[in-house]
Amino acid sequence: MQMQWISIALFAAAASAQQQYVLTTGYTERSCPTPTAKPSYHFQPFKYTLTETIRYATSVPKPTATKTYAPPYSKLSHLVPNLKTTTYGNYLPTKSGASAAKPKATDTHDKYGQAAWTALWEVADLKNYTTLGLYSSTVSPTPVPTSSLVLPPRDYFGPTDCYNFLDDFIFGVAGSAAQIEGAIGLEGRTPTIQDTLIRDSRPKNYVTNENYYLYKQDIERLAAMGVKYYSFSIPWTRILPFALPGTPVNKAGLAHYDDLINTVLAAGMQPVVTLIHFDTPLQFLHGDNQTAKPDLGYNNGGFHNTTFADAFVNYGKIVFTHFADRVPVWVTFNEPLLYSYNPEGVKNVVRAHAELYHFYKSSLRGTGKVGIKFNDNFGVPEDPSNATHVATADRFQEHQLGLFANPIFLGKDLPESFKEAHNITGFSKKELKRLGGTSDFFGVDPYTSTVVTPASPDCATNRTHPLWPLCAIESQTTANNWAQGYRSQSYVYITPTYLRSYLFYLWNTFRSPILIGEFGFPVFHEGQKELKDQLFDTPRSIYYLSFLSEMLKAIHEDGVRMMGAFAWSFADNWEFGDYGQQFGIQVVNRTTQERFYKKSFFDMMDFVGARMPAKGGKGVYGYGGK
Repeated sequence: MQMQWISIALFAAAASAQQQYVLTTGYTERSCPTPTAKPSYHFQPFKYTLTETIRYATSVPKPTATKTYAPPYSKLSHLVPNLKTTTYGNYLPTKSGASAAKPKATDTHDKYGQAAWTALWEVADLKNYTTLGLYSSTVSPTPVPTSSLVLPPRDYFGPTDCYNFLDDFIFGVAGSAAQIEGAIGLEGRTPTIQDTLIRDSRPKNYVTNENYYLYKQDIERLAAMGVKYYSFSIPWTRILPFALPGTPVNKAGLAHYDDLINTVLAAGMQPVVTLIHFDTPLQFLHGDNQTAKPDLGYNNGGFHNTTFADAFVNYGKIVFTHFADRVPVWVTFNEPLLYSYNPEGVKNVVRAHAELYHFYKSSLRGTGKVGIKFNDNFGVPEDPSNATHVATADRFQEHQLGLFANPIFLGKDLPESFKEAHNITGFSKKELKRLGGTSDFFGVDPYTSTVVTPASPDCATNRTHPLWPLCAIESQTTANNWAQGYRSQSYVYITPTYLRSYLFYLWNTFRSPILIGEFGFPVFHEGQKELKDQLFDTPRSIYYLSFLSEMLKAIHEDGVRMMGAFAWSFADNWEFGDYGQQFGIQVVNRTTQERFYKKSFFDMMDFVGARMPAKGGKGVYGYGGK
């Protein structure tokens, strides 16, 4: 297939440029000024001196005007006719453990009333459900003390590049509702698949960071650090508790995210909104086995449900019409492969995304950007000069990216290897015409890379093979038995040079500006350290600065168009049953919910601010820097 040939050729070009093993001898060459002939030894008076430079983070300036990207809801309501809004209560278990709403609902005649709302929670059958954290209403923000904004000591070794980001490069931080909000049964929200994901004793998402009530303070803290873009997700079940078209809209949900967006704008930042981030309404899995082994991905996200696509488009239209006037960037699906479950789920994602894109551009006439973002820890061939290794890496990318990106970005069908593996037909020519070109950017979360070698030859045709359908032996070790980089608490390794190669591959394969939606590093055993040692997170600083440096090289040396990047996550959060993997650039005290800035947050903002086009002698983030 032509697409396969192009992918392999481009991948090989990138590999040959950056990944081949080059034999050499001697020591690493240095670029140094000519030294003096010999040192001159002499004595001098000694005195103690201050050797630390004190600098402060500068907050983002308050806005003087607000740009709009679509008409307000009052001018768009006709696009979502017959919307009915209502208010629901809270789901609060009794002390005896029996599930009940307080007060007991009596409107059993109303299929979308409080009693029906409560029944959704009863069916979910949550384990060890703890509804409330410390807060039950929105907390007013307080200014961040100046003492908290003193930049930490620099690491001795740091970036030496002289490149700058371009004017249109957007940089910010990210989080997702399921991992930070908590308050899952409060103010009208109904169950999502994340609420029942963890059935054993591991931590649940019931409380997490309490961002639902602490969002104003979290935004205040981000603004104080000079953050310009804040990426977050809106849970479907906070807007439509019953999920489906024609069901009531939760008034409290609309009001909450309306205020959140306004708070972001008032702080001088810009919102970036994701419509679904692993939190499908549980109703799409009713009667389905959430733990069934998927044909692809990791979990059953309900995407293959016959009602899913139309319901998602309806939900997206409601959110777009209410908030598109103030939101410049939208993401429809976050990492859909992981929850697609089977090929029908993939097709539903592609179709639903494309329909929302057309709605935003044609019906809404929005001027912002709409895209989708994928997971894929770049598969690099162990030996880039070996054709079978390159073919394995190419298949690895096709089965994680091509199945969505071919139709959306290129208007081409699903990869042949994917169709053959799952014995399915692809999209019709008529469908591909409507699907193609329906994303303004290529969103991807390139946390790390994976070294791949071929599985046994029978893998591609043997569904019982343990490595089917990727048919790749994945490793984090190079051909010379070195780890590919410094290891984190999880699967992430520091692999910046592979990132540059990946960006080269994506740009030249899918021909769309690249938006890194997430990248981050959970320092090994960070949570077991004292607070002061958690905050001095040099490995995370190295990760961020090296990745950002390689982005600059990709832009200036490889001609790759980068739209922007978002650090994951703006605070330590719930990692799907685990608090040990601390991806955050702020520590969160799980008892008090107090947040503390980490060194990497300062280092990252200083790096980016110093490399943005200057305004008044300083970077746009308020730093001078080098």
